[in-house]
Amino acid sequence: MRQIIGQARRMAHHGPDFRQGETTMARVSGKVAIVTGASRGIGKATALMLAREGARVAVADLKEDEGQAVVAEIGAAGGEALFVPLDVSSEDAWTQAMAAVTGRFGRLDIAVNNAGIAFSGTVESTDLAEWRRVQSINLDGVFLGTKFAVAAMKDHGGSIINLSSIEGLIGDPTLAAYNASKGGVRLFTKSAALHCARSGYKIRVNSVHPGYIWTPMVQGLTADQAAAREKLVALHPIGHLGEADDIAYGILYLASDESKFMTGSELVIDGGYTAQ
Repeated sequence: MRQIIGQARRMAHHGPDFRQGETTMARVSGKVAIVTGASRGIGKATALMLAREGARVAVADLKEDEGQAVVAEIGAAGGEALFVPLDVSSEDAWTQAMAAVTGRFGRLDIAVNNAGIAFSGTVESTDLAEWRRVQSINLDGVFLGTKFAVAAMKDHGGSIINLSSIEGLIGDPTLAAYNASKGGVRLFTKSAALHCARSGYKIRVNSVHPGYIWTPMVQGLTADQAAAREKLVALHPIGHLGEADDIAYGILYLASDESKFMTGSELVIDGGYTAQ
């Protein structure tokens, strides 16, 4: 009894892990997941968390060295992962990536369409080439990821999680292209969710809307990171920025069967940003 209580206390304080003798919650045990943009930031945190909770994970990214490092980290902790090179804006790349995933793992149960880029510009300062580049990755990439995931899951069901943003819910005068891409993800997700539900596929499709998370993408928006961080913190009523794991926990919930009654929904994890 003491041993069981001790294990429960360790899990409550530190979360489950792969260490010999430890009990894991295994909230996605037996499932196969693909996470795009998984070499760093939210994508990396999500890949590690899904693996820790029992999933076999395809780490999809263009950054091979960093992606392979995530695969190695998962393997070192006792999990199973595969690196998949993927340009999310390319249909051919998606075809090859999904063939690699199903060839290795035999199925797909979870798709996390996380890959995206940030771009600052107003409607006047943004040119058409910049606009199209943002949409090709942030919106086209989610469309393709969802389309290919549906094809892979329609016979047995699954969960698709599309990363939108608080900027998919509210406007910002300096984020014209980014707002459009993330707003598009929000409504596209609802359309795909309804299609899958009414087709009887048992595939759930939901969107996640993070506030500002101190990831490499956000850090890259400014040269003066200390000042930028202070300004961003002030925007969030909770008094601090989010961490990548804050979003990964939400994604884990949507990936697991715990969220079986959720589809077409928006999971907002933003420290109160949009409550103002």
